[in-house]
Amino acid sequence: MTNRLEMDPPRHVVCSRCGTEFSCTQSETCWCAEEAKLPMPRKGEDCLCRECLRKAAAQVQ
Repeated sequence: MTNRLEMDPPRHVVCSRCGTEFSCTQSETCWCAEEAKLPMPRKGEDCLCRECLRKAAAQVQ
């Protein structure tokens, strides 16, 4: 059986913090899933690019 999320086209996203554009596959193989230890976006934010997600994690630690 194929995962429904893997069938959907990638979502076009603009980082909530820096404005970098990137694609989100919303799958378990996405880079953000690999870095699950990193914090999720703040309330009211959408996804963050890899760099902003890493910066947010560094501030938490």
